[in-house]
Amino acid sequence: MGILNDDAVLIKEAEKAGDTTLITVNCPDKTGLGCDLCRIILLFGLSIAKGDISTDGKWCYLVFWVVGKPTTRWYLLRERLLEVCPPCTLLLPEIYYFRQEFLQPKPPKVFLLKFWCIFDRKGLLHDVTKVLCELELTVKRVKVFTAPDGTVMDLLFVTDTRELLHTKKRQEETKSQLNAMLGDNIISFEIELAGHDVTANPQGSSFLPPAIIDDMNGALTSDRVSVTLDNQLSPSHTLMQILCRDHKGIIYDIMRTLKDYNIQISYGRFSAKAKENYEVDLFIMQVDGKKIVDPEKQKVLCSRLRMELDRPLRVEVMSRGPDTELLVANPVELAGRGRPLVFYDITLAITSLNIRIFSVEIARHRIHDREWEVYRVLLDEGDVALVPRSTIKECVVKNLMGWE
Repeated sequence: MGILNDDAVLIKEAEKAGDTTLITVNCPDKTGLGCDLCRIILLFGLSIAKGDISTDGKWCYLVFWVVGKPTTRWYLLRERLLEVCPPCTLLLPEIYYFRQEFLQPKPPKVFLLKFWCIFDRKGLLHDVTKVLCELELTVKRVKVFTAPDGTVMDLLFVTDTRELLHTKKRQEETKSQLNAMLGDNIISFEIELAGHDVTANPQGSSFLPPAIIDDMNGALTSDRVSVTLDNQLSPSHTLMQILCRDHKGIIYDIMRTLKDYNIQISYGRFSAKAKENYEVDLFIMQVDGKKIVDPEKQKVLCSRLRMELDRPLRVEVMSRGPDTELLVANPVELAGRGRPLVFYDITLAITSLNIRIFSVEIARHRIHDREWEVYRVLLDEGDVALVPRSTIKECVVKNLMGWE
């Protein structure tokens, strides 16, 4: 039976404003653990100032110095980090191994939150999204409809990190917090388990504008991202060195890419530098324990990393008939998980521009042999007429990338 070690994750909070918080993870290793940890750190809205990774393939030690916020719930972050750390079994004194059956969690149940509001005030959807984030409810799909009389129906398909939304207590907690935020604006509110057609087929409509499809394609040559591989420095590992502009979730983007390619990290250091740059040094190897020496494999891996770091998301503002539509797309991990907080950042950007959202669709699309999560946001035409499309795109990009 797996044994959970409460000391596997330790958090030492910053002593004063401006200091970083220290997160230490000490547990059995697994391929992709760094990706899972960095995804949770991103989900809590934190940025990694620097980090240190070391593993022998069986046991790992990771240290992250993160920039927190006054509202960060550190106790909850620790719980979520502990959940992805592999349990261990005491086989012999001080000898541990991690159990394979803990690698594949069951897919979470999807629930439908359906509510009607009297009117569609600006910022309504962002306020709802903020409450859901605080409740640890992850938005998987959204449909927002504004009726001719001004009333609004929101359909939000969500999963529960705590896996308790089927209980009456959890549903009452969700209703209570949304009611407190919506006030007298709410007409009705229901929570129910989503139908099989939603969970079995999350794919969106087959049509996407050619501009955004072309932007998802293939290789990228960019002088903004440097990725080099060196097989001379270590007899057993390939040294990967990355230099690029810092952005929100940068280490997650590196880790998820390496995880998708089954690349293992034995040792690594990374840190934010001056002039918004970020430097990464990783000693890596293939899943078979060998260095990456094949020129074609090197080319493909470096090309993918350059693309993921230069443009981790695609953003376009374009016409959809007589209306204006914002499209945001991000690649989905092979494990099936989309990027955290994308919808939150989109709604925050649109709200800051004082623009109402008329309708939203979030769906999965398979393009160029990769799965993408695509957000299609139809904007209120009256509000959009007052804001240039270039300004909308710039604001959304800055929010998503964490640039001031």
